[in-house]
Amino acid sequence: RAETSARLWVGPKLQDRLDDIAPGFGLTLDYGMFTFLSKPIHWLLEQLHKITHNWGWAIVLLVVLIKMALYPLSAAQYKSMAKMRKFQPRIEQLKERYGDDKQKFQMAMMELYKKEKINPVGGCLPVLIQMPVCLALYWVLLESVELRQAVWIPGWIDNLTARDPYFILPVLNAAIMWTTQKLTPAVGIDPMQQKMMQLMPLIFGVMFAFFPAGLVLYWVTNGALGLAQQWWNTKIYSEASAKI
Repeated sequence: RAETSARLWVGPKLQDRLDDIAPGFGLTLDYGMFTFLSKPIHWLLEQLHKITHNWGWAIVLLVVLIKMALYPLSAAQYKSMAKMRKFQPRIEQLKERYGDDKQKFQMAMMELYKKEKINPVGGCLPVLIQMPVCLALYWVLLESVELRQAVWIPGWIDNLTARDPYFILPVLNAAIMWTTQKLTPAVGIDPMQQKMMQLMPLIFGVMFAFFPAGLVLYWVTNGALGLAQQWWNTKIYSEASAKI
């Protein structure tokens, strides 16, 4: 005669309770390859929720904290953009000088960047850092029971894990992306690439129309703060460059 015993858990997967039930039981929350980011993001959201008592505003505060942490990188990015805007007429002259010889034009433009200490890819790093955070938050929204049916603004966003029923957030995101593009100097970009970039706000707007509202809220808040920061820093650095 043999006897076995087992414990059965029937209930929501609350992250702060699972590991107390059985060792390793917390792994039933599947965040995929972004577990190392999703867990601290979930913990931080919980702490912010204790302050706001609203998961939507907790997401907004999360973006603010991330923006503050990345401010040195963003400031360097916008300083580089301001320099690029200042030297845009010289780059246009180089383009006219070398005509269809793209290789010589690229070499001359890189030499100008080196001389004036301009980093043309400086704006990529903050975006590259943001993408894993965005994907990690996507898995948090999928797996976290606490955020299901969570209301942000009653009558509009009644479930942060479902799409925006009125598509207001996706439209706002597209508008913010388009405005940001207008403030970003398009220096040395191929006309075909420039047309593709102009389509990006529309592409992201359509794509985000079907994403969880909490994720789009994160991206809209991030874009709005980035736009305000870009406008301010571009103004500051442009005025500083003009005085030199």
